[in-house]
Amino acid sequence: MDFVSIRIITGDVARLVDFYERATAVRAEWATEDFAELRTASGTLAIASTRTVPLFAPGSAHPADNRSVILEFLVEDVDSVHRKLTGLVADFVGEPTTMPWGNRSLLFRDPDGNLVNFFTPVTPAAVAKFAR
Repeated sequence: MDFVSIRIITGDVARLVDFYERATAVRAEWATEDFAELRTASGTLAIASTRTVPLFAPGSAHPADNRSVILEFLVEDVDSVHRKLTGLVADFVGEPTTMPWGNRSLLFRDPDGNLVNFFTPVTPAAVAKFAR
């Protein structure tokens, strides 16, 4: 089995796609006006309209209602990214912080309130874990 993607359901696909394109510097591939994907080497962030929910199961997903999932992106230099995100991100949950498990992390909310973690491994063990 391979983990392929995570999908965010939103009431404003264009706004959320624009945010993630600017935050990640990854261009989205649009399938329809209701669905776009930002593909990286290790996974895909899919962003879909509420209009797509009934295709799966009516009422099964609600936009801007996540309080349990954190989207995580490995970045080259989290402190540099933090400076670049100033002005784009309205809700930084915290400043870059080195975590006990060896990642320097920046936690913020996207325009729909989803938690996002940009992180850089900084200890030898964390660097080794994420070596490509």
